[in-house]
Amino acid sequence: MTTELEGLAGRLREFARAREWEQFHTPKNLVMALAGEVGELVAEFQWLTADESADPGPEALARMRTELGDVTLYLVRLADVLGVDLVEAARAKLDDNERRYDADSYRGSARKAPPLPG
Repeated sequence: MTTELEGLAGRLREFARAREWEQFHTPKNLVMALAGEVGELVAEFQWLTADESADPGPEALARMRTELGDVTLYLVRLADVLGVDLVEAARAKLDDNERRYDADSYRGSARKAPPLPG
């Protein structure tokens, strides 16, 4: 992980340790909490038009920022508990996407790439 993410993961680890919450921070519980926070972020966008979602007002943006923070914290904590380097996982996924969605074939298209071979 990058130094900033490592620092954040360490701070989250200490936060949980100080409260004796490690027992609750199982991958299952963390991913369920992450899904709940993503749901709260989705709710902030639910009835906005495309234009409104691209330029939310200051109050809506403050709520979105809070939910993005929650999503990030749970994602970083989950990756830490699982021993996954989050930045490396994202880079590997982007590498896969670059192979599957070559720019010439997919420029301006929202179609899905065929599934990867078994």
